[in-house]
Amino acid sequence: MYHKAPSYRVFYIINLAFLLISAVACILPLIHILAVSFSAKEPANANMVGLWPVGFNTDAYEQTFSNSNFLRSILVSVERVVLGTGIGMIVTILTAYPLSKVHSRFKGRTTYTWFFVFTMLFNGGLIPTYIIVQKMHLMNSIWALVLPGAVSAWNMVLLLNFFKTVPKEMEEASLIDGASHFKTLLHIYLPISLPALATLSLFTMVGHWNSWFDGMIYITEARKWPLSTLLQTIVVTEDFSKINLRPEDVKLISNNTVKASQIFIGAIPILLVYPFLQKYFVKGMVLGAVKE
Repeated sequence: MYHKAPSYRVFYIINLAFLLISAVACILPLIHILAVSFSAKEPANANMVGLWPVGFNTDAYEQTFSNSNFLRSILVSVERVVLGTGIGMIVTILTAYPLSKVHSRFKGRTTYTWFFVFTMLFNGGLIPTYIIVQKMHLMNSIWALVLPGAVSAWNMVLLLNFFKTVPKEMEEASLIDGASHFKTLLHIYLPISLPALATLSLFTMVGHWNSWFDGMIYITEARKWPLSTLLQTIVVTEDFSKINLRPEDVKLISNNTVKASQIFIGAIPILLVYPFLQKYFVKGMVLGAVKE
């Protein structure tokens, strides 16, 4: 009877319309970028391109894939995502597991938890972080992009709350059978926590892929920049020296089409990964969210 009530139907229609409008608002800019990337120089420079290419051609993509700096930056970003996600998830799991125990089983648990929560509210700032990275001799290396943000307190709190939903009887049975805490974590907690792990992995991957500022301050050589840093230089500051456009190419190709092609290529990896993790997304965010 509740689902057939007029008020529910009105809410359902309004909610559906709002979600459709939001989805269209998110998709249209991506379609526009794709259309610009396949358009000719004149209409792209004149802002005549809407949602369909004008003067269809693939010159921008040919120029992009022949650019050694751009291809190298993709490899750097892939390396960063693989290392950053792997290290970040391992550290998060190893931190969340002991902190999910009750105080009687882990003395000082509350103190350690608040230590991590404090870092969510306050941080040392850019200059101290830069000095630490410099003193650790991490400058101009992939580790400067991975290690400073390896521990995410927010992800740790989410996973900690998820671990609390695992039935204690399963853990006790595992320990009685002689399993260590490490085996219990590996064979009991992690298989049950796949939705949460997939969600946090997606957060971490997107964060590393989109992060550009740390590459700008920690990497001194442009050839070692991740893709997001290179795109920020091209799109925002419009420094086209980093994309190696030859004089003869400038006459045939618009900078707008080249930028659009590189932006679209940069978005493809996340667009390909997200559908496989999307089914875990909502479940991973909701389960365990009410635990303290």
